[in-house]
Amino acid sequence: MKRLWLLMWFAGFVLAAVGGAAAAQEVVVGTSVALTGKYDRTGREQLQGFQMWVEEVNARGGLLGRKVRLVHYDDESKPETGAKLYEKLITDDKVDLLIGPYSSDVTMAASTVAEKHNFPMVSSGASASEIWERGFKNIFGLYTLAETYMDQILEFGKSKGLKKIALVYENTAFPRGVASGVKAKAKSLGMQVVYEEEYGKASTDFTSMIVKIKARKPDMIVGGSYLPDSTAFVRQAKENRLTAKIFAFAVGPGLPDFGKNLGLDAEGVMGNTQWEPTLNIPGAREFADKYKAKHGHEPGYHAGGGYGAGQVLEAAVKKAGATDRDKVRQALFDLDTVTAFGRFKVDATGKQVGKPGYTVQWIDGERHVVLPASAATRKIVYPFKDWAKR
Repeated sequence: MKRLWLLMWFAGFVLAAVGGAAAAQEVVVGTSVALTGKYDRTGREQLQGFQMWVEEVNARGGLLGRKVRLVHYDDESKPETGAKLYEKLITDDKVDLLIGPYSSDVTMAASTVAEKHNFPMVSSGASASEIWERGFKNIFGLYTLAETYMDQILEFGKSKGLKKIALVYENTAFPRGVASGVKAKAKSLGMQVVYEEEYGKASTDFTSMIVKIKARKPDMIVGGSYLPDSTAFVRQAKENRLTAKIFAFAVGPGLPDFGKNLGLDAEGVMGNTQWEPTLNIPGAREFADKYKAKHGHEPGYHAGGGYGAGQVLEAAVKKAGATDRDKVRQALFDLDTVTAFGRFKVDATGKQVGKPGYTVQWIDGERHVVLPASAATRKIVYPFKDWAKR
């Protein structure tokens, strides 16, 4: 009996040793993603981008000769859940590297945890500037800042002699950043915000707001929004015959689902994108083709961002020659590199300063880059066609 017990103990010891050795041979990357809740559509695409990078980096031999394993949890699109999950990733899962979640609100919470543990994190889906205004040294942005999202559209409107803007936005970090940028840019261009209203995170009923906007007769309607609210706003704008020369929203029009959900009603709507497969960026088209072959549709910029975040981590680890947190942090500060998502270069706060943003418009049932002209696949269709004349 004693001999059997000794054999069992020895076998367990060997298995534990083998398991520990196998774990030591891995580079574990941790993240939370929105698989449920308001951001589930964009969160899933971001996760698919992460997963494609993991597959490809492992096919290339991994990081520092070690296989990469992704650990991810559903943050339910909630900042408080995200914070708990990043605590778990760091303290329980003991991950080697961190990638940030989707949305500025969840990233604010997650990056607070990363900062507490002095753990560098690449933000793969957030652009509110307040994230980088807290004196943190461990949050590195991939996206162009929210405050600049509407600059190209406002400049175009100014060139057409437009003056009056109606501004609506969700009361969360990213949309507030968009709104702040719109107000500052409008002032610099001599344009006037004739209507401004903030709405709750779960809002999809904009009828009373639209009635008030109609009374102000704006030239442009600009929304700091996500997919569900921008889609609902456009539907209700049509129902209430709200007209303007330009309709522009953040996030929503940059996603394939915007056109799929609205059909012909999406025509002419403008929006923003961080990335498109058509851009002249090394590796962008190749990633898009592989993604489409795997998932059956073109990737949106959230998938591109997930993939690009992995490439940034890969470049930082190679530059550092290790997964040591201090070395990876310094490498991220020092990097000036181009991924399939675009240029990555940050300032002393970790804020992205190397990458431009782009403007898209729905034309003939497809999403096209229209600004800047150097990247455009179609010319802007202007003005927005009146609902009654469609």
